[in-house]
Amino acid sequence: MQETLVRIGELIASGLPNQHVVINADKVVKAEKDPELRQIINNCALINADGMPVVWASKLLGIPLKERVAGVDLFVELMRYSAEQGWRVYFLGAKEEVVKGVVDKFTVQYPNLQIAGYRNGYWSADQEQSVVDAITLSKTDLLFVAISSPKKEQFLGKYQSQMKVPFAMGVGGTFDVMVGKTKRAPVWMQKTGFEWFYRFLQEPRRMFKRYFIEDMYFFVLLGKAVFVKAMGKS
Repeated sequence: MQETLVRIGELIASGLPNQHVVINADKVVKAEKDPELRQIINNCALINADGMPVVWASKLLGIPLKERVAGVDLFVELMRYSAEQGWRVYFLGAKEEVVKGVVDKFTVQYPNLQIAGYRNGYWSADQEQSVVDAITLSKTDLLFVAISSPKKEQFLGKYQSQMKVPFAMGVGGTFDVMVGKTKRAPVWMQKTGFEWFYRFLQEPRRMFKRYFIEDMYFFVLLGKAVFVKAMGKS
């Protein structure tokens, strides 16, 4: 986490557009099946593992990651850090009452936090350019995009060069967690890799297909990688 924060500071200081992404089992599966998403991820300036299965897989493959850096935790740290550094932040995504709640929450918690702007995550295709223009004109240092994958990665991949945001980060359902609309798993579940199951219990109908059907392919991919590694040693 500390190395990530230092690196983000360097990216912001560069003044160049940079995209951040977090990787979990679901995104690994999506990237395997979607070449465009895979290319966007590979082109990101900073990538963190947001999922214990990815951390465990890295160790199994002999390229161990130091720790999980969850997107929710990084977002919270960046609110504090932005207030300290005087960075301008922009919130994009979720429902209007949710994104407004996030703004209210952190402006109360950090009175020095500079809000470059905010907008809900619902717009039509013909409104998209106006959304991009508003972010560009805001001269924000950090952009947090709370829409689903792969839409948030595709949005940033398409428009980052135009918006020129030094640090743009997709945060998924983080805004909902911040305002209490969605509850986060207890710490013990986060550390043991069962945070996904806690989320499934909150939204079983929506999450069943993702967790119990689609994401099982992650273990197929891991098995293939282990096999290739073993063959390389033989």
